[in-house]
Amino acid sequence: MKDLPAALRPREKLLHQGSAALADTELLALLLRTGLKGQGVLQLAHSLLDRFGGLAGLLRADVADLKSVKGLGPAKRAEIAAVLEIARRALATTLQARPVFDSPQVVKDYLRLHLAELPHEVFGVLFLDAQNRMIGFEELFRGTLTQTSVYPREVVKRALSVNAAAVILAHNHPSGVAEPSKADEYLTQTLRSALGLVDVRVLDHLVVGRAEVVSFAERGLL
Repeated sequence: MKDLPAALRPREKLLHQGSAALADTELLALLLRTGLKGQGVLQLAHSLLDRFGGLAGLLRADVADLKSVKGLGPAKRAEIAAVLEIARRALATTLQARPVFDSPQVVKDYLRLHLAELPHEVFGVLFLDAQNRMIGFEELFRGTLTQTSVYPREVVKRALSVNAAAVILAHNHPSGVAEPSKADEYLTQTLRSALGLVDVRVLDHLVVGRAEVVSFAERGLL
């Protein structure tokens, strides 16, 4: 890093041009701070992004996977985990402060951080109050790479226990492709009917892929 002209060093570049001017490798290099013997911090950052499929994959990597990487000691692993948690909490604060209809992209970003990089399918629910502000998000069911068993009774029970007035359903596609299936459509209607019996509205069902989040409401499927 010291061999680079001052204007090209990530820290100086960020301070003078703003964080958006930095490439993913440069942002990660700032977080890592130091490289390894024979491998500069920019090279280390580049190799990590290649190994985990980008920043999103790195942030969602399993602790055991990170531990196996030479150069990632406890401090650096903790910092990577902290960055993801900071992002989650920042988005959650926004969703708790105002109705979700005011910030639909924030909802998508929040759920992508939770679900996009998981290797198994997860079905979760964003519980909302009467003003459509987030009460909380819970992962209710986990499945295999291709299938999750979702029990409407449990979704209804949990919605009542947190006094939710509405919900946004969400699940990921581990394949990375967010296109809803016929089974997804059937499940949505089943849950909508079950929750409707206790006056809890289903505002949307979001299918989370790696690069895209598909909204049932935007598709006219609700």
